[in-house]
Amino acid sequence: MMEILKEQGFPLTALCTALTVSRNAYYVHERNSMAKAKDDDIVLNEMGSIVIDYPRYGYRRIARELKTRKFKVNRKRVLRLMRENNLLVKVKKKFHSTTDSAHGFTIYPNLLKEMKERGEEVTRVNQVWVSDITYIALASGRFIFLAVVLDLYSRKVVGWNLGTNLSTDLVVLALQMAREKRHPPAGLIHHSDRGAQYASEIYTNILKANEFQISMSRKGNPYDNAVCESFMKTFKWEEVDLNEYDSYDEAKLRIENFIENIYNQKRLHSSLNYRSPEQFETELLNLQITVPI
Repeated sequence: MMEILKEQGFPLTALCTALTVSRNAYYVHERNSMAKAKDDDIVLNEMGSIVIDYPRYGYRRIARELKTRKFKVNRKRVLRLMRENNLLVKVKKKFHSTTDSAHGFTIYPNLLKEMKERGEEVTRVNQVWVSDITYIALASGRFIFLAVVLDLYSRKVVGWNLGTNLSTDLVVLALQMAREKRHPPAGLIHHSDRGAQYASEIYTNILKANEFQISMSRKGNPYDNAVCESFMKTFKWEEVDLNEYDSYDEAKLRIENFIENIYNQKRLHSSLNYRSPEQFETELLNLQITVPI
């Protein structure tokens, strides 16, 4: 209020007298306000660079990223600055099914549900992989499809494939990439929906040949595969919704960059204590090296 009255032409001495504030106290307050505004500008400038790299980050992840960049801030301050500068994003929730479970293939039990009922938890990488498919629209109106395989413990995308149709090859090639990268042990649980691609004899025979345990979600329940669903929402929100792909080749280049260089390497995950999947796995490996079992 004092600043407003001062701007309207009221003498500073009269204002200090009327509001029982000393001139010295006023000047101290003014210096502190200027310093705070300057600090906010510095923080806001850094926030701007984060938003450019990660346009869908919310205030929690931005606050964590600022701390990794040696800025002493808390979430409340970041939230205030984002509100004041219109940087908050609005989350859109959509669910589109790519699952065709009307087939004659064998349906396997939900092993993750059974683990949860027994009180068991996922405690290591290459213990459980989860898989799913989503669609991407090209500028021409055509659709292409992304199949992914994630490590449930580290949230890392360990295999993926982009295809022009929902053939079994779409998921087989994603699984093949995951196997070649990770060389998982026998007994690994592979969890998916009960769609025709995952239930096909071609796909399940590969899983059996590698001595993987086959697990499938309940019919029409995407929350049984919540981690993969979460990845797909992030992928759509932070990559697909921000771009328009003119061709399959352009889409593949951009999607590969998002998965390999952004999501796996840099994106902070709250479930990993705000670390990227790559950082999380590296720290696990270093811990195993320094603390022999």
